[in-house]
Amino acid sequence: MDITLDVKVGALLEAYPQLEQTLYEISPMFKKLSNPILRKTVARVTSLKQVAEVGGIPPVDLINRLREAAGFSPFETDEAEMDAEGMPQPGWFDEAFVVKHFDADAVIAKGQNPMDDILKQCDCLQPGEILQLTVSFRPVPIIKLLHSRGYVVWSSGSSNYITRNSSTTD
Repeated sequence: MDITLDVKVGALLEAYPQLEQTLYEISPMFKKLSNPILRKTVARVTSLKQVAEVGGIPPVDLINRLREAAGFSPFETDEAEMDAEGMPQPGWFDEAFVVKHFDADAVIAKGQNPMDDILKQCDCLQPGEILQLTVSFRPVPIIKLLHSRGYVVWSSGSSNYITRNSSTTD
């Protein structure tokens, strides 16, 4: 199996178990992958590109470190093409409309997956209301899932603000 941005973390670690230590060395945040629940759920659906975004690591650096550790040649690509762009504050955001707060780090610290709780909180939002999701990394997989369900998300630091899409763009 080749190591590219589209490879899922679970598949990578299944094919190259020795790369788990390399991930830990790249960012201590990736030690969360040792949690069996996160390993079975998040790692199965999260791509290396998403891992780079979550870890705040240039994707080309992550890929090349993993490729080198597995004995492959460097990945040739335009680094600027791969970097996630920052998002300005959207027009729909107003701190006054934050009606719910959810700390995903507290749930993860207990060894649990917060995804179902986040989805339940979002399902209770009325139009215009905002959920503030606090987590120590950018939760790219849940953001993509929320987008597919009609929500818009704006991330700023450790806070992710979620609202129902009312035909406005984020």
